[in-house]
Amino acid sequence: EVQLVESGGGLVQPGGSLRLSCAANGFSFDDYTIGWFRQAPGKEREGVACISTGDGNTYLRDTVSDRFAISSDSAKKTVYLQMNDLKPEDTAIYYCVADPSFANWVTLGSMATTSQDQEYLQIWGQGTSVTVSS
Repeated sequence: EVQLVESGGGLVQPGGSLRLSCAANGFSFDDYTIGWFRQAPGKEREGVACISTGDGNTYLRDTVSDRFAISSDSAKKTVYLQMNDLKPEDTAIYYCVADPSFANWVTLGSMATTSQDQEYLQIWGQGTSVTVSS
């Protein structure tokens, strides 16, 4: 079965850290770009970060680039999002998303695209909730 399984979300205080994990099953891990979209309450869904697992090329959204880092472990078929210095505006549902094309992932993640357009990306996880609050 083709699936992405997220874990690691939760409640954290401002300034804290979380690491999200995305375990991939049922497809060729090294042939995909895998990363994270998020949707905050009342806001459009946006791409946060992705990694081309085959060559290590990465994208990080400007608003998180100095606080978040993305990495992958091919042996475990897992992608990680390390989130540091979390802010209340990082509160969202975080979705793991995979697509064969790095360019498509970054285009649909970095621009103001609709959820309908974003669904063009091939594989979506169910999401994990991150809440940053004191």
